[in-house]
Amino acid sequence: QANRASLPPSLLKITGVIPFTETIFLWQGLATALILLVVSVAVAYLSAPSDALARPASTFGLRLAPMRSDLEPRTRPGEWLEYSPLLTVLIAILATGWLGSTFSTLGPMTAIASLNTYNFIFLILGLLLHWRPRRFLHAVGAAVPATAGVLVQFPFYASIAAILTGAKGTGDVTLSDWLARVFVSLSNEHTFPLLVSAYSAILGLFVPSGGGKWVIEGPYVMQAANTLQVHLGWVVQIYNTAEALPNLVNPFWMLPLLGILGVKARELVGYTILQVIVHTPIIFFLMWLFARTLTYHPPVLP
Repeated sequence: QANRASLPPSLLKITGVIPFTETIFLWQGLATALILLVVSVAVAYLSAPSDALARPASTFGLRLAPMRSDLEPRTRPGEWLEYSPLLTVLIAILATGWLGSTFSTLGPMTAIASLNTYNFIFLILGLLLHWRPRRFLHAVGAAVPATAGVLVQFPFYASIAAILTGAKGTGDVTLSDWLARVFVSLSNEHTFPLLVSAYSAILGLFVPSGGGKWVIEGPYVMQAANTLQVHLGWVVQIYNTAEALPNLVNPFWMLPLLGILGVKARELVGYTILQVIVHTPIIFFLMWLFARTLTYHPPVLP
């Protein structure tokens, strides 16, 4: 929401650009994060199994040793560049120059808000940490299967977003507009935070991806926020905070962990559901309470 380039046009015309100072850097958001952190650690500590029931790393077949990064011997003269750090250093120098130019031109907050910048930074860091291109390619090759689900889902999310915001029905009303009217009819400026919290948490059980969901749902959620004059930045925070609840039930984020440990989701979900039970009333209350401390500001359209 803080970077115009990362916003779809259908959402930009409704919310405008919302700076970080109106979302993640609100004192209300920082206070919420601190409270939830303390609660999460307390629940994890109190629910941890006893020594008699705990499973050590050895039972998972894990060796607590540094990961081997030995490369197979080079067999062809043309492979020398893949085994040499020369290419890594050259790419890192060029990348540093581009990042420096981007950050100085756009400003740190705007530059770092771009998903392209995030992806680029982590790509270069990965290459540097592996040092040799061949080693980096091996690591990426081992990691790609775990990302296949994400690569398939996001094109579908984009299609759903286009249907919601572009396809018009009777009276030239889009489905997004209709849903916004439903939200307005079911709430007021005081109950809207609770409605968005419940909606985001419930839908997150079926579409476990905050970024993809926001592209789909953001237009009608934020249109309703404008109509009811609820602080737009806080609505974004409400959505993000509540959307994290179903992530504790859905094993989507657990998939790499399950594969590494060789365990089933049911062996972990019991602990995460306990977190959901404790966090749900706390999150709903905090979202409602802090919404009452914030004043609505009209969208800042670029």
